Amino acid sequence: MAWRIRILRTGQWLVAVIVGAIFSALRLIPPARASDIGGAVASFLGPRIPRSDIARRQLRMAYPGISHAEVERITKGVWENLGRTALEYPHLDKLWDYELGRAPGAGRIEVEGIDYFLALRESRRPTIIFTAHLANWELLAVCAAHYKLPVAVFFRRPNNPYINRLIGKIRGENMGTLLPTDIGGAISAARLLDEGKHIGLLVDQHFSRGPALPFFGLPAHTAPTLARLALQFNCAVHGARVERLPHGRFRVSIEPAIALPQEGTRDEKIVALMSEVNRTVERWVREHPEQWLWLHRRWRDAPKRPPKRRPAPKPKNPA
Repeated sequence: MAWRIRILRTGQWLVAVIVGAIFSALRLIPPARASDIGGAVASFLGPRIPRSDIARRQLRMAYPGISHAEVERITKGVWENLGRTALEYPHLDKLWDYELGRAPGAGRIEVEGIDYFLALRESRRPTIIFTAHLANWELLAVCAAHYKLPVAVFFRRPNNPYINRLIGKIRGENMGTLLPTDIGGAISAARLLDEGKHIGLLVDQHFSRGPALPFFGLPAHTAPTLARLALQFNCAVHGARVERLPHGRFRVSIEPAIALPQEGTRDEKIVALMSEVNRTVERWVREHPEQWLWLHRRWRDAPKRPPKRRPAPKPKNPA
């Protein structure tokens, strides 16, 4: 058994060395060029691998009657966005170039809702900022760190401990406090909110123990963590997202706070709040479906929508 563990660790170390070398090489080329390379390679290879069938199936579930050509267009766009995001990762410290008061379009980044952001910096009320896997979602944490908004962000540790160390170094330098997605992270998040601080959450993935709530008209098991914490600590709840724009640019948007439910039992309030969060994420995805992570199985046990009924073929005229 010990030799198997040593072989596993050696393999993980070699993978981390290769990834580290690739990241170092990517740092030598401009961020936009790295993004273009990642997008081109991923959009060519991605649609050809079996994983893409998850995206195709879910697109047909979410958009009844969607054409085959549109499914393929969005699937290719999903891979392009993912490839761009991956190769932009080593450049996170270079991507952010927004400065307060600058006119939109004057740089790589533009920001909507900056007044909400600045108010959060001054607020002593605990706040939860939720987002989704859209465009380069990592830029939200970079934005908060750049302007010294103390937001602790949840993240999933890679299984490879050496990759975790490499990614953690990049994230730690550009994103501030990081919380693991485990019981320890949840306890830390509760403590931070109790102190009047802010946390960031990704809320668009399947959570088997969560309530099944509507998402694109289909039941999707949704993590209730946001609602539980928000109700417990009377948090302000803001949605924030990143949009990928043409020519290597991005728009970061921070939206007005969602009102916390006041009527019903605690469970009913959780359902009401998370339903509103799902509606918000669905609105974002509908605006840029090719920028969302359709490769994740969001609907694990949702019934498939019945196919649209087609008229029966007309009988052929007898010869």
